[in-house]
Amino acid sequence: TARKKLHTAPVGQVFRLRPFHVLVATGGGYAGYRKYEDYKLEQLEKRGIEVPAKLAREWEVALYKSVPTRLLSRAWGRLNQVELPTWLRKPVYSLYIWTFGVNMKEAAVEDLHHYRNLSEFFRRKLKPQARPVCCLHSVISPSDGKILNFGQVKNCEVEQVKGVTYSLESFLGPRVSAEELHFSQAPPGNSFQQQLVTKEGNELYHCVIYLAPGDYHCFHSPTDWRVSHRRHFPGSLMSVNPGVARWIKELFCHNERVVLTGDWKHGFFSLTAVGATNVGSIRIYFDQDLHTNSPCYSKGSYNDFSFISNNNKEGIPMRKGEHLGEFNLGSTIVLIFEAPKDFKFHLKAGQKIRFGEALGSL
Repeated sequence: TARKKLHTAPVGQVFRLRPFHVLVATGGGYAGYRKYEDYKLEQLEKRGIEVPAKLAREWEVALYKSVPTRLLSRAWGRLNQVELPTWLRKPVYSLYIWTFGVNMKEAAVEDLHHYRNLSEFFRRKLKPQARPVCCLHSVISPSDGKILNFGQVKNCEVEQVKGVTYSLESFLGPRVSAEELHFSQAPPGNSFQQQLVTKEGNELYHCVIYLAPGDYHCFHSPTDWRVSHRRHFPGSLMSVNPGVARWIKELFCHNERVVLTGDWKHGFFSLTAVGATNVGSIRIYFDQDLHTNSPCYSKGSYNDFSFISNNNKEGIPMRKGEHLGEFNLGSTIVLIFEAPKDFKFHLKAGQKIRFGEALGSL
């Protein structure tokens, strides 16, 4: 009887494809194809062959965005919080350690049975002596990771990787008022970049650090500064690995991010935590009102929060090396700051760096 009903039912009812399923299947398949292309690119780079950047077209970016990465990231976050049976913890974590090359000898707790779920393992703390903070240089690396790019900001454009840029204003959003940032008004300038430079003779610099899944996932203060303002951009959660960063122009402007702005002894200073696939959770320790990867948001929107108040006119003071926040899994840190013209980076593009090591100094 059941077989007869199957044969007599309209074909459209048996093989019904909904638009959502088509988008997920198509977008997921294309994302897999891009992963394969990224792998081939990495192999060429290892052999010393430089491949020119091939930027994605608008329809390719739209197709990638059709993948429900925000929903998948929330699901991944809930899965990470499921408590694992004691007997299962060591096999699961050992597989992750082997896959991503995690050095557990640096962990404050090396016993894998101690971590009740994947989330605790991802956010593991390090031994105090594992990351000594450099005292000789004014700016240190806020995290472990890979240096994607660094240098002066030119023509209001910032390089996310070599040859691929994004708009400084699109990334940071409209300039926060000098009164809210609590430092002197910048000299009048025509461009957005000139408006951020508060002292004559200074330049604007940037540095991009990519955190891989096997890296230490907390980030720290890169220098002594005061955080005056937080701006949260809800957005996509596309992958930010170097291959995708070479492919999608203004990738960091598409993705969800948290911009912290303030000042240090040389003027304007900002640190931006950029979200990525499976990294919908960005936590800032002193900001309890921040909630990232919410189910609903308005495209192109952002929300501001000022740490300057009548009771706290200095903002949030941060010491070099002090704990600042954390990711869940891995992502990207972007530093954009003002410094005198004789500021020099002590870096090479593509190098691995660890939290506490020198980025640059005067």
